[in-house]
Amino acid sequence: MADTSDIKKGLVIEYNHDLYQVVDFLHVKPGKGPAFVRTKLKSVTNGKVVDNTFPSGTKLSVVRVETRKHQFLYKDDTGFHFMNNESYEQVQLEENAINAPGLLIEGNDVDIVFNANNETPILCELPQFVIMEITYTEPGIKGDTATNATKPATVTTGIDIMVPLFINEGDKIKIETASSSYVERVK
Repeated sequence: MADTSDIKKGLVIEYNHDLYQVVDFLHVKPGKGPAFVRTKLKSVTNGKVVDNTFPSGTKLSVVRVETRKHQFLYKDDTGFHFMNNESYEQVQLEENAINAPGLLIEGNDVDIVFNANNETPILCELPQFVIMEITYTEPGIKGDTATNATKPATVTTGIDIMVPLFINEGDKIKIETASSSYVERVK
């Protein structure tokens, strides 16, 4: 058992008969009244994000987890398939267990979090940044760069991302996986 002082990002807890991962938290100590911890929890089973407030000192049931490196193999009707880089065992996950499924490219390495008690995969976390190639975008209009104007661009996996006007087809860009947003152009 842990309490609210042990809350940190990525912590997996058992709450309301479900497993939740702490996405964000804020410890609040108001001038009047007791302290509390405001959290944003993501359900491991269905991917729904819930806001919850715990009074300071509340006991939490922490789930022991292990993170292992896996390689993304392919996606089919049954889900996403990954291979352990050390034992070559394959694991299958549903789309809601992946933090950014639209940014998965075959062969990329990811971290899969396992429930250490029963060895079941809980969720898949991509690296903080991925590099992808632009497959389609409209050409930028010359002289239209006075503001931070953006345009939609399609990347290798088929999802659209807003990019600056100077980005063209064939350019490689760095994308932040947490927000699926453009970071910079890569040479």
